[in-house]
Amino acid sequence: MAQPVVMTEIWRGDFLESVHTGHAVVCDEAGEIVAAWGDPDRTVLSRSSSKMIQALPLINSGAADQAGLTSEHLALACASHNGAAIHTERVRNWLQTLGLDDDALRCGPQEPQDQTARDGLICAGESPCQHHNNCSGKHTGFLTLNRHLGGGAEYIDADHPVQKAVLDSFERVTDETSPGYGIDGCSAPNFAGSLHGMARAMAHFAASPHGSAEARLREAMCLHPELVAGEGRACTVLMRAMNGRVALKTGAEGFFTAIIPEKKMGVALKISDGTTRASECAIAAILVKLGVLEPDHPETRRYMNAPITNRAGRQTGWIETGTGAALITSQ
Repeated sequence: MAQPVVMTEIWRGDFLESVHTGHAVVCDEAGEIVAAWGDPDRTVLSRSSSKMIQALPLINSGAADQAGLTSEHLALACASHNGAAIHTERVRNWLQTLGLDDDALRCGPQEPQDQTARDGLICAGESPCQHHNNCSGKHTGFLTLNRHLGGGAEYIDADHPVQKAVLDSFERVTDETSPGYGIDGCSAPNFAGSLHGMARAMAHFAASPHGSAEARLREAMCLHPELVAGEGRACTVLMRAMNGRVALKTGAEGFFTAIIPEKKMGVALKISDGTTRASECAIAAILVKLGVLEPDHPETRRYMNAPITNRAGRQTGWIETGTGAALITSQ
């Protein structure tokens, strides 16, 4: 088993203060490894980076078309959103078209990451609702699929028809049998697989033809980057920086995936200690290496080889691509 490599370094002046190790895989349309850092066979929980896979049954079942879902709905089904008004209003409206309300969701309430939305709740003396949860779009997609399948209310149960359909999709696009699952932050099962399998799945999304479920989801993400995450978030700003050429999706505990249609490649990345700053730096570096993200773009410089400043605005250090980049291997 290959060891993790240094993916990201934190420098304070001339001193290496912190390091973040991890693993990453780049696959081509045949599912073969083009490049790898660390251990491609590492078993991982891809967390929210797999939301595109979880949304596949929504389209393949016919539920999305039956419900008249638009590209905005599909982007939200893949989203880990900020809970801003552009997200929550759309989720509430979507629920209403299903004849449902917030109580039908099973993701749990979450304080919005969006400051305006958070301040609005505080000023109004209100508590966050489930539609503020960053996964509420995914869950509303589950509810749409559930209505089509005629399942019971507890659509997050692993033996529910919704989650069985998700597992079938996961194993199909990863080309693996999942060894099991963990329960995600939003209470839904998150199926385990290898890092290679996740990169293979993203390459499958990248190579799928226009009109397929995979293409409809990746195109929705690229068309509506503001719905996939939100202002100031790496997924949103980097997709904009690449002019919609790449679909990006972050996941909890230092996970990231990328779908690159023009190269028919997919990327999966896991930072060992689960740190988001490290996964954002590393995914930016990989996208630069693959030639789809400009190294000197202002948004790239927010994450890759970016200055660290203190509260007085004084630069104190850098977050840089790690020395493990030298260990990249071509297959």
